[in-house]
Amino acid sequence: MPPAAETTMSVMPSRILVADEEVECSRTLCGVLQRDGHAVDVIPDGERARQLLETENVDLLIADLVIPGLDGFELLQAAQRSCPGTPVILVSGFGTVETAVRALRMGAYHYFQKPLDFDAVRATVTEALDKAASSARRRRDPTAPDAVSFDLEDVGIVGRGPWLEEVMRLLCKLAPTRATALLTGESGTGKELFARAIHRLSGRKGPFVAVSCGALARDLLESELFGHEKGAFTGADRQKTGRFELADGGTLLLDEVGDIPLDLQVKLLRVLQEREFERVGGTETIGIDVRIVAATNHDLAAAVRERTFREDLYYRLKVVEINLPPLRERPHDVEPLTRTFVETYARRNGKSVCRVGAEVLDLLQRYPWPGNVRELENAIERAVVLSEPWAEELDGALLPENIRFGTPALYPNAAWLSLPSVERENGAASRHYMDEREWINSLAEALQRTGGNAAAAARLLGTSAASVRRMADRYGLRRKAVGGRPR
Repeated sequence: MPPAAETTMSVMPSRILVADEEVECSRTLCGVLQRDGHAVDVIPDGERARQLLETENVDLLIADLVIPGLDGFELLQAAQRSCPGTPVILVSGFGTVETAVRALRMGAYHYFQKPLDFDAVRATVTEALDKAASSARRRRDPTAPDAVSFDLEDVGIVGRGPWLEEVMRLLCKLAPTRATALLTGESGTGKELFARAIHRLSGRKGPFVAVSCGALARDLLESELFGHEKGAFTGADRQKTGRFELADGGTLLLDEVGDIPLDLQVKLLRVLQEREFERVGGTETIGIDVRIVAATNHDLAAAVRERTFREDLYYRLKVVEINLPPLRERPHDVEPLTRTFVETYARRNGKSVCRVGAEVLDLLQRYPWPGNVRELENAIERAVVLSEPWAEELDGALLPENIRFGTPALYPNAAWLSLPSVERENGAASRHYMDEREWINSLAEALQRTGGNAAAAARLLGTSAASVRRMADRYGLRRKAVGGRPR
């Protein structure tokens, strides 16, 4: 351990101002933010909050719309004058859809209605601070390497190479239109980030709203999407505004759209066709102007054949389909992603880590990443958090064990598929993983067990259905697996 005098901290904690006179809410919010390492000032008076904004550096403002002195909207404008670039989150216990829309159009980063979901606020604060830091870096050094055009760093997209250029060309053509987009790809490939990019590039003035269709039970999902009237069902003690209504004028991401129950798919299809709906338990028809982006890690075409997803809804969603490749098929992205995550989590946790050695990068680029970018991010966060305060280089020994030892994904021989095609074809795979013949046997076995279903086989192998189809067709396994024992 080096002497104490040599121990350094790479970043200062973010300073957050909470302007809210509601004591209990402020105390809880303050505690949540302080546990994340932020310095928090709580001021129950709008005029005093404005004075602090004008005289001291604040990294983020959270303001209630109704406080003595100045209201939240006036504080938002004060922050925009005094400290441009500082994200502002507005909250209110008496908000309406119109209030939310006004807040976002005035430039608020986000709007929350009380009682607050503190986990959601915490995640939004982290996101806002990271994006503000990224924007500041670009202002300081507009020629910084590894930056992707279109300000994609604002939505967390980091990458390079032809695949990203092709996706962005498509997004730039798609975004200004009203066409529905379907984002496909394995879990963890960044579908929500690209949905946000579509929203940013669209120029739409309304908010970006996301809902995870697979995380809620059927009745809860219906209420979450369409809202409900007071008394619509037991426990509905007040009117609830649904996500479609909240996203009016903006973009709604239907994440995990393949998990929507069949009966709700009918109602969703009507909204897409007619651009109107009724709240649960209501009779008033509500018209909306919402851009729909759907995302799924399922094979929707297979779901249509299996009659678990409506064909008419599938084609309504799939006006423009964008497939995001898994991380193992774009290993050149591992380096810029790793450096970005190191910088983010070092700053967030007060660590000094700022370098990644060649050996660690080589290790990361060899691993097949069955969990894609999300798995890489979690691995880097772990290594940074466990780093010694004085360490400036990422220690590979702090990465998860399965990554250090190159443990294959979910199936013993699946890692072979993860190598770049040139390495597979010239035999380099044998230096790192099971040999090609063993992997082909694993692929054949997976297809045999699943009756030739590429999507099901991909789940066994820990890879993508597209990769399974490509390799199975190359070796003639798919047809043989369906009809009998593969040779």
